[in-house]
Amino acid sequence: MKPHRVRMTHNLVVNYGLYKKMDVFRPRLISPTAMTRFHSDDYINFLKVITPDNMSDYTRQLQRFNVGEDCPVFDGLFEFCQLYTSGSIGGSARLNDDNADVVINWSGGLHHAKKAEASGFCYINDCVLAILELLKKHERVLYIDIDIHHGDGVEEAFYSTNRVMTVSFHKFGEYFPGTGDVLDIGYADGKNYAINFPLNDGMDDEAYQSVFKPIIAKVMEHFAPGAVVLQCGADSLSGDRLGCFNLSVKGHAECVNFVRSYNIPTLILGGGGYTLRNVPRCWTYETAVAVGEPVKDDMPFNDYYEYFGPDYSLHLPV
Repeated sequence: MKPHRVRMTHNLVVNYGLYKKMDVFRPRLISPTAMTRFHSDDYINFLKVITPDNMSDYTRQLQRFNVGEDCPVFDGLFEFCQLYTSGSIGGSARLNDDNADVVINWSGGLHHAKKAEASGFCYINDCVLAILELLKKHERVLYIDIDIHHGDGVEEAFYSTNRVMTVSFHKFGEYFPGTGDVLDIGYADGKNYAINFPLNDGMDDEAYQSVFKPIIAKVMEHFAPGAVVLQCGADSLSGDRLGCFNLSVKGHAECVNFVRSYNIPTLILGGGGYTLRNVPRCWTYETAVAVGEPVKDDMPFNDYYEYFGPDYSLHLPV
């Protein structure tokens, strides 16, 4: 989950010249108070003060907020959270103001964080905060999650509302975070507004699209969202160090292409992805798909060129 993946992606996007087809903007940093729209005050205050040097003073809170193992403490932790969350909230604000039809924040998509608990290297749930921002303008918002792990934090946040539909395609059974059963469909007003599609190992492009497209088509028809948040975790790609699906970059990006074909304001976020050389490949190609610009398979020279050997191509063998 190293932020280095995002730096590599940005460099590749720039060297492909894709930045010329987009507006690049730097949103203002959101305040800790804005994070408490979803997260608890105690939790946000804790993230603000915790550092590797003072961890021993906060043993109880580390346990209470599930910080320390899967979610390590590191220097600049809160600043890191602020940066990726500001990108997602700022992106939603741009969609609300009609300043963009698609916004991309590859550093976002940290979908496991709960109201008062970190989980799976997710500290602040920028997906939830971005959706709350979109709900200021839009009656209904659709959240789609193609990360190999279930988007449990987002589903839990909106489990009892009919204004947000969450749709997650994920590996299920003896797999983190252990949630996302097909029978989990929402509660109270939100009943039937949470959709889970548990999948087995080895899903390839054809199998994946045979479930993704018909489901999303039906959701668009019946739910008719005003905006879409698409979490594009790249750990569902073939050859991921943690994932066990067999998707190609083109197969993964076809999900972006299909969602874009509906011409609904869309916020595209990153997420998981643990094979360092493959994540930038995927997200760069998906940037190209989102802006409708064809890119060649031969990779242009960039600051991280040696990572992409021996073939130096955008698309990876499956």
